[in-house]
Amino acid sequence: MSNYNMNVSLSPKVSKRVECLRHLQIKGHDEGALKFIKDIKWSRLQNPEGFKLEFYFNPCPYFKNSVLTKTYHIIDESDPILSQAIGTEIEWYPGKCLTKKVVKKKPRMGSKKTKTITKVKNCESFFTFFNPPHIPENLDDLEDDAYDELQDRIENDYNVG
Repeated sequence: MSNYNMNVSLSPKVSKRVECLRHLQIKGHDEGALKFIKDIKWSRLQNPEGFKLEFYFNPCPYFKNSVLTKTYHIIDESDPILSQAIGTEIEWYPGKCLTKKVVKKKPRMGSKKTKTITKVKNCESFFTFFNPPHIPENLDDLEDDAYDELQDRIENDYNVG
């Protein structure tokens, strides 16, 4: 999977606004939906402190939403600490979700099962940006690896915003 250069297919107006998003993992399969972006806006929030990113889309065949939003609430703006990130739930059209993939597996040779096994798995996509990491109430319950992975996801999510 290769990263996709977001600036290639966007209008000059929108391309100027995506510099802060260069850390996002944009994949080739995202390209079709990203062509429908018409504007990206940033705004500061006062109470609670933070900011909001709004992605405006022309009507597209991938999802119903015309605006996808990511809101960041921070503590202490002088030394910002992310307290919460909230993303829009994307209303995907059937069979168009870019954050999931359907994997079909045939049963092993010699197995008594004859039906193909179908599973839905998460896949990397620009649009996972709108599904921020969930922070459990008690971090002490997490295994070290899970804690490190969560910390990396939160840090990456914050750096994008």
